[in-house]
Amino acid sequence: MPETPLPLNVAVRECLQMAPPTALPMTYHRLAEALGLQPPRTIARVTQALEASMREDAAEGRPFIAALVVSRRAPHMPARGFFELAVALGRFPDDIALHAQAWRDEYQRALAQRE
Repeated sequence: MPETPLPLNVAVRECLQMAPPTALPMTYHRLAEALGLQPPRTIARVTQALEASMREDAAEGRPFIAALVVSRRAPHMPARGFFELAVALGRFPDDIALHAQAWRDEYQRALAQRE
């Protein structure tokens, strides 16, 4: 599959909105594959696009669609940068002990927004 001609943050959002519920949460690697990204730095580019989407979502008062993307490693949650940016954007609490639940709640809101 050729690399997407859309701006990457737009393509990421479109891919996550159109993904069947059974494909979610989607791993960073799977999202890169679905977008047809080729090395080098595929995961870094996906991460940058997800962070851009988080800034857009925060500005628009929408759930973070980036919450639908997780690491393939246990505990299968977003990478640390997701949580750091969510805190910086004022969406998640500073207390890291509360991050897992905040992510689960955000994940459900992002799923519900897709419907």
